[in-house]
Amino acid sequence: MRRTGALFCLASAAGFGAMGVFGKLAYDAGATVETLLAVRFGLAAAVLWLVVLATGRLHELRALPRRDVGAALALGAVGYSAQAGGYFAALRRIDPALLGLLLYTFPVMVTVAAIVLGRERASGRTAVALALSSAGIVLVLAGAAGGALDPLGTALGLGAAVVYSAYILISDGVTARVGPLALSTLVCTGAAGTLTFVGLAGGGLDLGSLSTAGLGWIAAIALVSTVGAVGLFFAGLARVGPSTASILSTLEPVVTVVLAFVAFGTSLGPAQLAGGALVLAAAVTVQAGHGRRQTGGDEFVSAGPSVGYAQDHPQPVV
Repeated sequence: MRRTGALFCLASAAGFGAMGVFGKLAYDAGATVETLLAVRFGLAAAVLWLVVLATGRLHELRALPRRDVGAALALGAVGYSAQAGGYFAALRRIDPALLGLLLYTFPVMVTVAAIVLGRERASGRTAVALALSSAGIVLVLAGAAGGALDPLGTALGLGAAVVYSAYILISDGVTARVGPLALSTLVCTGAAGTLTFVGLAGGGLDLGSLSTAGLGWIAAIALVSTVGAVGLFFAGLARVGPSTASILSTLEPVVTVVLAFVAFGTSLGPAQLAGGALVLAAAVTVQAGHGRRQTGGDEFVSAGPSVGYAQDHPQPVV
C-alpha cells in the first residue's frame, strides 16, 4: 500500500514537473500565453466537472454554502489566475528548469509568512531552511548571470512564487471546509473564466491560429499536469500520509530539469545545480519538520498552514 502510494506521489510530481516543458513546446507550436492559459483551465475545468458528475459528487457541490462557493471561485479567478499568468509569462522568457527552481522557493516563503502572521512558530529548522533557500537562489541566479538571464522573466518567476505563497495562506479557511475535488473544480472554473475574459479583452486569445500540435501540448498540460497530477497526488496522499507525500513531491523540479535537457538540450551549470540542490534541501527540511509537528496533536491543529501546506492541501498546482 505504501509503495503504491509512493509511486502515485512520484508520478504526480513528474506530471507537475513536465508542465514547463509542455508549455515551451506549446509556445514553439504557435500558442500565445493567453491562449494557453484559457484553453488549459477550460479543459481542466470541463474534465473535473465530468468527474464530479460521473462519480455522483454533484450533491456535495450543491450542499456547499454560497460563501464557500464564491470564495473558491474567487481563489481561481483572482489568485490562481495571477499565479498561473506570472508563471507562463515567465516561461516565455526563461528556461523551464530555471523557472522550476525559482517557483519551488514557495515552501520556505509560506513558512516565513506564516511565522510573521503568527500561524507558525520560528525554529532553528526554519532558520536553516531559509538560509539554504536564500543561498540556493543566489547560486541559481549567479550561475545564469553569465549566460542569458532575463531580468523580467526572473522577476515574473519569483513573483509567481510569492503570489502562490499568498494564495496558499489566504485559502486556509476554504480548504478546511471544501473537499479537494470540489475545490479543484471551482478554482479551475474561476480561473478559466478570468483568463478567457482577459485573453479576449486583450486580443491575445486566438484559437484560430492554434495548431494541432499546440492544442495537443496544452491538452497535455490540462490532463497530465493538472487533472492527472492532482488526482495521483490525492491517491498517494491517502496511502502514505502528508509528510511522506510532501517530501516525495520535491521530485517535481528535478523532473523539470531533466525533461528540459531531453527536450531542448538546455542544462544548468554547476553553480545552478548546486543552488537547485540547496533549494530542494530547504523544501525537504521544512516539510519534514511539518510532518513531525503534524503528529503532535493539538500543537499542529493550532499552528495554521505551514511549509507543507501546499502539499497537504494541494490546489491545482501552477
